[in-house]
Amino acid sequence: MSAAQEFSATGMAARTAAILFVFVIIFTGLLSGAYLWTKPAIEASAVEEKMKLVDEVLQRSEYDNDLLSDTIALPATPELALTDPTLLYRARKNGQPVALVFEAVAPDGYAGKIRLVMAVRANGEVAGVRVTQHKETPGLGDYVEVKKDKNKARPWITQFNGMSLAQVTAKEWKVKKDGGRIDNYAGATVTPRAVAKAVLKAAQWADANRDRLFAEGAAK
Repeated sequence: MSAAQEFSATGMAARTAAILFVFVIIFTGLLSGAYLWTKPAIEASAVEEKMKLVDEVLQRSEYDNDLLSDTIALPATPELALTDPTLLYRARKNGQPVALVFEAVAPDGYAGKIRLVMAVRANGEVAGVRVTQHKETPGLGDYVEVKKDKNKARPWITQFNGMSLAQVTAKEWKVKKDGGRIDNYAGATVTPRAVAKAVLKAAQWADANRDRLFAEGAAK
């Protein structure tokens, strides 16, 4: 190859590299622009999904603060069977503590862990509980999830609404088969038993740590 040909080939390679570089810059710019354009919508959607879940365990009329901003980070918490950090949300009204909204896990479900979200009022009363993830047998133990419970008028999980340590003994926080007050379907006792035990432990934890949790990181 002559020197002229080598020079021409080198120039062509340089031009190709420059063109590719320009395309990369343009493509990256477009992606960045698309991200910035859709970011508010994505964030709004995430907030909406979180609030939908919170609404299932605590009515918005009970508090007036920005719940999703009034949070504290929980480390792995054995009492809640949480092995990873998570967020706890604090509901207040007129600056006064109303309820704690947090996650818990029933580690001994029939097919493994059952993840929960629940709200416990400042007076120790359970406002609501929902199952957010499980692997229980379809048609047998999955009735602990509202969407899969055939009783739409009074889903099984709503039995915990209004229960409190002050009015219900630890023995009563069990399924009826074990001498408690929680209903269970015949042939599917392991799942509700695990959920009932997890809710009791979570309520006890919230009651024991209520003052600290509401005070931690609060504005002074």
